[in-house]
Amino acid sequence: MSIDPRVALQSLTSALEEHLAAVSARRSDGDPAVEAAFFAVADAFEVYDDALYEAYGEVTPLEVIDGDEEDEDDEDVDDEEDLEILQNSEN
Repeated sequence: MSIDPRVALQSLTSALEEHLAAVSARRSDGDPAVEAAFFAVADAFEVYDDALYEAYGEVTPLEVIDGDEEDEDDEDVDDEEDLEILQNSEN
């Protein structure tokens, strides 16, 4: 059963508003309300993007970034910097 993209968009908009409210009322760096709102936005976005694709064959230009992928990218940069340093020291 597919979800109406308009309904999914309303859910995404609500999740974004709840995220803003949680961030503006943050009590600490690790505030669980902010984390929960963050994941609610990610989930609502994926539902909207899927609904949009099912209904119209289109997607948004956005994607949800997995924290693990970001860490891997950072490691790649470190490896490239280390290689460059090593090459420069050999010259």
